[in-house]
Amino acid sequence: MAESPGIPASPTRRGVVAAAGGVGLAAVLTACGSGSSSDDAADGSTSSQDPTTGTASSAPSTGTSAAAGGGGGTALGKTSDIPVGGGKIFADQKVVVTQPTSGQFKGFSAVCTHQGCTVAKVSDGLIMCPCHGSEYKVADGSVAKGPATSALAPKQVSVSGDEITLA
Repeated sequence: MAESPGIPASPTRRGVVAAAGGVGLAAVLTACGSGSSSDDAADGSTSSQDPTTGTASSAPSTGTSAAAGGGGGTALGKTSDIPVGGGKIFADQKVVVTQPTSGQFKGFSAVCTHQGCTVAKVSDGLIMCPCHGSEYKVADGSVAKGPATSALAPKQVSVSGDEITLA
């Protein structure tokens, strides 16, 4: 059967499979490539941090900061939700809050600096990424085990009473 000018031929099975594969590949590449370098620049360039404690320079020496003037922020949870030496991941806000020592709370991006996956577990003093096995220290977000080569970006959290808020 001859093809008429202006009327497209029916798509072949090979063409349909190639198009579907291309769409899937584009989605995977977008997911893997987003977050790692742009999040680092956005978070790292606007926050001044004490390298010895990992807290923002305006925070008290305990690593916590009180909410000033009832300032607004995103409520994350209660201090009792965060175990000493561990942490909790707040996936919706893409933040992980840790309590390295009793009463000291730290916030970090939950986006792995290797390829942008969201970390999935906090255990034994480590924040763990399920995608390629990177691990970060709960005390300062630094890399404990690669393939990641840069620390998790700090996130400003404040504690007022028993409430933890993402600033």
